[in-house]
Amino acid sequence: MSQTPNSGPSTQTPRQDPAVEPAQAKPVIAAAAAKRANASVIGMILALLVSLAVALPVVLLNAPQKADSYRQPVIVSEVAEQAKDAAGFTPLAPVLPQDWSVNYARWNGAGADKVAFWDVGYVTASTSFISLKQSATANPTWLLQQAKEAPITGERTIAGISWELRDKPGSDKSLTATVPGGSTVILTGSAPLADFDILATAAVSAAQSAVDGSTNGGSK
Repeated sequence: MSQTPNSGPSTQTPRQDPAVEPAQAKPVIAAAAAKRANASVIGMILALLVSLAVALPVVLLNAPQKADSYRQPVIVSEVAEQAKDAAGFTPLAPVLPQDWSVNYARWNGAGADKVAFWDVGYVTASTSFISLKQSATANPTWLLQQAKEAPITGERTIAGISWELRDKPGSDKSLTATVPGGSTVILTGSAPLADFDILATAAVSAAQSAVDGSTNGGSK
């Protein structure tokens, strides 16, 4: 009988399941290196805290302020003195209650209308607005434009002077008068007439003081 030769040990490699990936070895950080890494992180955190502790008081002391707080106060008398030579008369700097404030004060040179004028904007105690314009060359057309073409509706006697009142619904009011010294003043705004009376009285007083000062100065 023929015999099947004895086969030796099997040399076939066991098959691996392709879906199963061989486990990868995880890197191991030496204890000393891990300690140094932790120390670096803690040091960075401490440095950040120290920086915040130094910077925070500075930020709080220099907190952002409203834009209005950066505006320099307008000193009407100083601007008026600067504009005096160009004006040819003394621009008015009325003395008003402390709860009034000034938006602006400026001299406007003559334009196409040939009217140069002193211009001051006031916010009243009632938070309403009135502008004061003063000119030595005012004409009816210019006054009508400044009054926003409102019709004449009456007169008011303030500080012994007759003021022409212009008013129309939905528009600002205006008071116009010739003050001591001969210049023309027009007050225009949305404020109540009681506020107009305060500004008109102060304007007449300032104009009279300028006339008296000029007279006294000339007599020396």
